[in-house]
Amino acid sequence: MSDIQIYADPARSIGYLTRIAFRAFSRALEVRTAPHGVSSGQWRFLRVLWREEGLTQRELSRRVGMREPTTVIALKSLERSGFVTRTKSVEDRRKVHVFLTPRAKTLEAELLPAVAEVNRIALEGLTPAEVDVLRKALVQVGRNLAADVREDVPTDSAA
Repeated sequence: MSDIQIYADPARSIGYLTRIAFRAFSRALEVRTAPHGVSSGQWRFLRVLWREEGLTQRELSRRVGMREPTTVIALKSLERSGFVTRTKSVEDRRKVHVFLTPRAKTLEAELLPAVAEVNRIALEGLTPAEVDVLRKALVQVGRNLAADVREDVPTDSAA
């Protein structure tokens, strides 16, 4: 059986299975973050900013794995929601740095357990060794595809 025939069946396509898993992760997480006013799209940016705030919009785009126009839209939403402020750089007026508001900082302690719970649920039935293999395989898949389209792979690996 050729690769084309194998991947014609969605249940055998790694891309399809990854997409389905991603959507399930996003829905499970949003069920937990939405009561706090945080969408799954906003979550991705908050998670990175909790680790390091003051990043430029460009750096934030790279770390989240989004294109810059998408990041600008997401940041406007985060700003309207009262989660971030954007400040022009004093050294280079073309750069905009992103900072968390006190409200967003307090959400970290409330929302990080949600991602741990979603990951725990997702990984039920897998051994620690299987989880390690899955993590390494997904990182390699991301690298392979990023190299194909010459893009950076996000450095943040949390779900």
